Amino acid sequence: MKELILIITAYLIGSIPTALIISKSFFGVDIREYGSGNMGATNTFRVLGAKFGTIVMAGDMLKGILAVALYNLLPYYLTNELDRTNLMIGLGLAAVLGHIYPIWAQFRGGKGVATLFGMLLAIQPVVAASCVGVFLLVLFLTRYVSLSSILAGVALPICVLWVYNEKEVFYRVFAVAVAALVVLTHQKNISRLLKGNENRVPILKYRDRKKMRRKDS
Repeated sequence: MKELILIITAYLIGSIPTALIISKSFFGVDIREYGSGNMGATNTFRVLGAKFGTIVMAGDMLKGILAVALYNLLPYYLTNELDRTNLMIGLGLAAVLGHIYPIWAQFRGGKGVATLFGMLLAIQPVVAASCVGVFLLVLFLTRYVSLSSILAGVALPICVLWVYNEKEVFYRVFAVAVAALVVLTHQKNISRLLKGNENRVPILKYRDRKKMRRKDS
C-alpha cells in the first residue's frame, strides 16, 4: 500500500508541466500550440530558444530524480538492493508516464526523454552519464534534439547489456523497453529527419556563423 502511494506521488511529480509553466509565465502562450505541439524540451528549444529549452530540460530531468528519491521514505528499501532497484525503476517509470500524460495539463504532455534521463541519473549515474554524453555529442554535431534523444535512448541498452554488463534482469528488460519507447515516440521526428526538414535548435550560433564565413571566403 505504501509503495502504491509513492508510485502515485511519483506520477504526480512527473505530471508537473514544466514547459507549459515556462511558456505561460514568460511568454503568455501554451507551448503545445506551437512547433510540434509537444510539451517537452525539444519543442521548447525549437519555439522558445536554447535558454528556456535548457531550463525545461533541467526541470524535466529533476522530476525523474525526485520521483526515484521517494524510495528513501520506506526504510525497508534502504538495505535491500534488489528490491530497492525495482522500486526505483517503478517510481521513475511512473514519473515518465506522468510527463507523457500529465494530469495537471489535460493529459497532453511530452515524450518523457528528459524525465527518463533524470530517472536513470538517480538509479545508475554512470549509465546515465554515458547516455547524456551521447546526447550532447550528437547535439553538438547536428543540432537535432530529436536525433540526440533517439541515439541516447538506443545507447541505454547498449550500455546496460554490453558496456557495463548489468546483471539485474528487470533492469536489462527495462533498458530495451525504453529504447523501443523512445524510437516509437519519435516516429514523426524520424520521418522529418529522413525527409531533411527536421528543425535544428538555435544553439552554437557562433560556430555556424564561423562556418558560413569560411564558405564565403
